[in-house]
Amino acid sequence: MSSLRGLLEFEDLWQRRTSIEVAGEEIGLLSLQDLVSAKKTQRSKDWPMIQRLVEQHYFTNIESKNPARIAFWLRELRTPQLLLDLVELHPAAAQLLAPSRSAIQAALNNDLPAISHALEQEEKEVKYQDHLYWEPLKRELEYLSVKSAKEGKQTHELPSLLIETRNRRTLPT
Repeated sequence: MSSLRGLLEFEDLWQRRTSIEVAGEEIGLLSLQDLVSAKKTQRSKDWPMIQRLVEQHYFTNIESKNPARIAFWLRELRTPQLLLDLVELHPAAAQLLAPSRSAIQAALNNDLPAISHALEQEEKEVKYQDHLYWEPLKRELEYLSVKSAKEGKQTHELPSLLIETRNRRTLPT
C-alpha cells in the first residue's frame, strides 16, 4: 500500500515533509496538514490528538497573517470557541471556506452550540467513511486467517497470502 485514505501518494508526502533534528540527525516527519489527515480515522483516540495538534499550531502561530495557515485552521480547528474566535478575526477567509464546512457556517452565525454540533457530525461522518474504507480489507484478512488456519499455515504468512490473493484478483465471498 503506497497511500492511505485521504492522503497523497508517498512521494508527494515526502516532498511536503517537515524535519527535526534529534541528536545531530535530521529526521523527516509528516507535515502537520498530512498528519492531521492521517489521524482522521474511526479510532476515537485519534480525535483528541487532532484537536491538540491544531490548537498547538494555532497558539504558536496566532499572530500569523499567512492565508494558508488561516485556511488550515479554519478547515481543521476542532475547538468551538477557537473556531468562533478565528472566524471573527478572519471573516473574509471564513466566508470563502464556509460552503465546505458547516462548523464555519455556524461560527459565522455566532452560534456556539451549532458549531459543537457541526464538529460532532463532522467527526461521525469521517469515522463512518473510514469504516467503509477499511471494512472490505478487514473481511478479506478474516477470510484469509480462517483459510490459512484450515490449511495449517502460520499467522505470519497472512501478508503473503493477501498479496497472492490480490494478484489473482480473487476475492472471498
